[in-house]
Amino acid sequence: MTDTAALAEPRPPRRRYRTYGVGRPAWSTLVVVVAVVVATPVLAVVVDGLGSLGSTTPPRDLIPMILTTLALMLGVGAGALVVGGGLAWLVTAYRFPLRDLLVWLLVLPLAVPAYVLGFVFLSVFDVAGPVQSLLRTVFGTDVWVPEVRSLPAAILVMTLSLYPYVYLMARSALIEQSSGTYDAARTLGSTRGQALRRVVLPLARPSLAAGLALVMMETLTDFATVQYFNVQTVSVGVYLVWKGTFDFHAATQLAVLVLLFAVAVLAAERALRGRARYHQQGGRRQGFSPERLRGAPAWAATAACVAALSAGFLIPVGQLLIWAFGQIAADAGFLADPRFVEYLANSLLVAMITAVACVAVSLGVGHAIRMGGGRVVSFAAQLTTFGYAVPGAVIGIGVLLSFATLDTALERAGVPGGTGLIVTGSVVGILYAYVIRFLAPAYQSVGASLEKITPAITSSALSLGAGPHRILRRVHLPLARPGVAVALMLVVIDAVKELPIVLLLRPFGFTTASVWVYELARENFWEKASLPALVIVAAAIIPVFVLVRQTRRREVHGTTSGKEGQ
Repeated sequence: MTDTAALAEPRPPRRRYRTYGVGRPAWSTLVVVVAVVVATPVLAVVVDGLGSLGSTTPPRDLIPMILTTLALMLGVGAGALVVGGGLAWLVTAYRFPLRDLLVWLLVLPLAVPAYVLGFVFLSVFDVAGPVQSLLRTVFGTDVWVPEVRSLPAAILVMTLSLYPYVYLMARSALIEQSSGTYDAARTLGSTRGQALRRVVLPLARPSLAAGLALVMMETLTDFATVQYFNVQTVSVGVYLVWKGTFDFHAATQLAVLVLLFAVAVLAAERALRGRARYHQQGGRRQGFSPERLRGAPAWAATAACVAALSAGFLIPVGQLLIWAFGQIAADAGFLADPRFVEYLANSLLVAMITAVACVAVSLGVGHAIRMGGGRVVSFAAQLTTFGYAVPGAVIGIGVLLSFATLDTALERAGVPGGTGLIVTGSVVGILYAYVIRFLAPAYQSVGASLEKITPAITSSALSLGAGPHRILRRVHLPLARPGVAVALMLVVIDAVKELPIVLLLRPFGFTTASVWVYELARENFWEKASLPALVIVAAAIIPVFVLVRQTRRREVHGTTSGKEGQ
């Protein structure tokens, strides 16, 4: 029977899910192996942490650490919800001066890591900063000033750095809403505020919950910012216990606690969404018809947006530029400092290797899904992305624990020394942890491009006798190049900014730009930290720019679709 005849014969209907191994066993096995490799460090932390309960004494300040972590997460979450959600409603529902420009500039604080914004904030408002110096000059040395290195100040800084997550999600939800329900509420006599509370917010609740979950996860994983402000969270406790006492079991127990916080955040996000489902039935146009503000309200709206943008981006970047130019003017040889070149090269090298590894794994997993696999493989593919939701401290401890267990097993099997220091004593451990941490954004970008390839193309290649390797090389990879490029860029930028994993796993003598900024800022060498901090900010602006372009493209497409449907 010819291949054409076989294809022409009617086939019995397939089940929606195929069992593992029915498609391409080798590729299906690859997905399962990747999932196991990604999950192993987290599982190792859970097993060791729960198994060692009672064998170690918990830190004396454990309860304060838990309460502080809760207060920080709730405070930053509430602040980001108010600032991000409020700004999203303002730029979507109203027109005012500079609105069309500010709607995109308000995303820029995402490019300034919280640990950079934190030390700039301290330089301005701390005891030796210009604000307190001016107050003492005007009102005397006994003037009362609130404590800067405190929990409320940390909440404020992290809110300014993270509110764009909620802003983007909320604005996207508002843009996608049909104006029909909102107009109906207004026609029935509701004010704009009542329509916002009763109609708009319930429809936007899933997006707000997702943005809030991102903010709280970033808050939980923060390591440097909270230390600037003398705020000790559970994530900081993991590092201090491990580096301070070398009590591995106590560190894993705290890591389990951090993981529980992460699970609680994800569960809360699901609870905020509720069981209800929110759908739009379409309307006479897409989105709201913005109301034009005039006079004082218009300028007040502009001032609110400019204030958020200035506090989160313009002022800190301006201060970094002043420090950097001053440092260069005072010591032109600073640019030739071998540490600057070395640490920046370390950051870029590790980031690029991580990006290539993440994209290669993502291509393999996405290609395997298209080759068939079944329920187990689909579940394993989703499991490969959960590392992005796990705090860096947990991943770092898990990598150390996994290879310590492997060393013990190898020694029992007769291999002297096990793996030695090949992984935990070199950059390999950092690379492994980075791949676990940043595989999710790579997979999402690559997977989105692969999903745009129609199954007919893959089927045609198979019918022509091409094998899976050739289809990946000649069909899927060329067509997925846009997603691959975006994935490479996003992973590189995330890896350059990463801090907790490097601090936990870096070998002796190895430092990255992010670690250098943290160490200089911790010792109050703010001027010296300015130039590497600017490099990190400049690199982080690139994915923010790409994100803005993609968002604008979706909005333009949605507006065009809405007009065509009229």
